[in-house]
Amino acid sequence: MSSTKIHLTKAAFTLSAPDIRRLPADSGIEVAFAGRSNAGKSSALNTLTNQRGLARISKTPGRTQLINVFEVAEDRRLIDLPGYGFAKVPLEMKKKWQKALGEYLEKRQCLKGIVILMDIRHPLKDLDMDLIQWAADSELAMLVLLTKCDKLSQGKRSAEVLSVKKALAPLNADIRVQAFSSLKYTGKEQADAIICDWLEQEAEDYDLPEATDSGDEDENILPDDFQN
Repeated sequence: MSSTKIHLTKAAFTLSAPDIRRLPADSGIEVAFAGRSNAGKSSALNTLTNQRGLARISKTPGRTQLINVFEVAEDRRLIDLPGYGFAKVPLEMKKKWQKALGEYLEKRQCLKGIVILMDIRHPLKDLDMDLIQWAADSELAMLVLLTKCDKLSQGKRSAEVLSVKKALAPLNADIRVQAFSSLKYTGKEQADAIICDWLEQEAEDYDLPEATDSGDEDENILPDDFQN
């Protein structure tokens, strides 16, 4: 365990990158946030960091087109990945987002955990399951936040959480599932504890590959329809 005590409230925007070659050195520890474009990813980031304007929120889903980097402590970062599943953009742009997302997930060695956000009223869509299956196969720790839980009654909320847990149980993966509301702060404390625990782990030393100009032969590991 690292001696570094992490406070998400110290998160500060560092840069936006179109692909992994523009990201900071692949060292330390990163926790990524991923989800469909209407899952409330930006709102969740702002709630967890207690910063209303850290991640830009738009009324139009799909605004996050780049990989956004937020530094929490030295060599400890939160990564806001491009939202997926948003259809109202040109196909070439969707393919570009897909490639950036896939490359990051496949090649970023300092990635230690991924927060997957899903609207509690519409969980486990095909693209969500693609991402969860990939993370499970990669033995990557996951925190599934079922967002907008304030839209449901307590009973329905609990039932949805249980249903998602049961659906993911056969994967035998490191997955934690909880209801979350950026509006009511439901689940904020629990999510904060999990994410900080990931970031406070000791960072490993990696044998970094030589930088190369990635071509189409190295297509990402996510399915071809991930951009749809």
